[in-house]
Amino acid sequence: MSVATDLAPAPAPASASRAVGRLARRWAPGALGVVGIVAVWWLAAATVLAGTTTPTPLGVAQGFARDGIGFYVTHLSVTLEEAVRGFLVGNGLALALASLVLLVPALERLIMQVAVISYCLPLVAITPILYIVIGPPPAGEPSGTAVVLAALSVFFTTVVGAVLGFRSADPASLDVVSVFGGGRWQQLVRVRLVAALPGIIGALQVAAPAALLGAILGEYIGGVDRGVGPALVNAGQSMNAERAWGIALVCGLVAGAGYGLFALLARVATPWSSGSARTGQDGGAS
Repeated sequence: MSVATDLAPAPAPASASRAVGRLARRWAPGALGVVGIVAVWWLAAATVLAGTTTPTPLGVAQGFARDGIGFYVTHLSVTLEEAVRGFLVGNGLALALASLVLLVPALERLIMQVAVISYCLPLVAITPILYIVIGPPPAGEPSGTAVVLAALSVFFTTVVGAVLGFRSADPASLDVVSVFGGGRWQQLVRVRLVAALPGIIGALQVAAPAALLGAILGEYIGGVDRGVGPALVNAGQSMNAERAWGIALVCGLVAGAGYGLFALLARVATPWSSGSARTGQDGGAS
């Protein structure tokens, strides 16, 4: 009896080791990829690019330490505010128009044409026009031009993702709503919205980095005195390669964090879409 009692807890370490193994298999390729990129970058900067202004990873890290975290917080906070505002405005308008397509099908062609035109507009070319129309912001305030460009950067993707998601609803479920007297609005709220949720979150996942890029582009002519755009311009004019690379890498990390945030939201909000296949594979493997 005592021997059986002593052996009972034995499966716990095995279960923990399997969990660690799954995490290692999931994260190892990405970690190796990052290490490989840094190694190639370092090797190229020390050899074939030694005569250029390309800094080594160590030089970028030293430049980051010299500038301090306060420098990045000061500039990045303004750009993030512009990106978040544009993200909310662009995606809110896109979701409203996508819903209108389902409620008033006659407007679909017009709304999709507007979405395509917004996607085809060259952001760099329309930035001066927007700046003339909107004007410079007050000192220290976010740029309205950057907010508009961030909104334009996310509008098309979300409109298309939402419309395709709404149309993926099960016809049988839509018929049930109709049988019980529900109209297009009831179908939209009770059936189509649930069916479209994976597509909408996927579109928002792509829109998060796009909003940050649009905000940065808007700051180049947005008349702001703080932000990632002015910081990059100043780094270029002063030939401070370490600072320019540091700002670019920090922006990449922030954009990746936004992408990962919505990936996590997809796991939580739409487990039937994002996690069902993985659950089945893990169950089969175990």
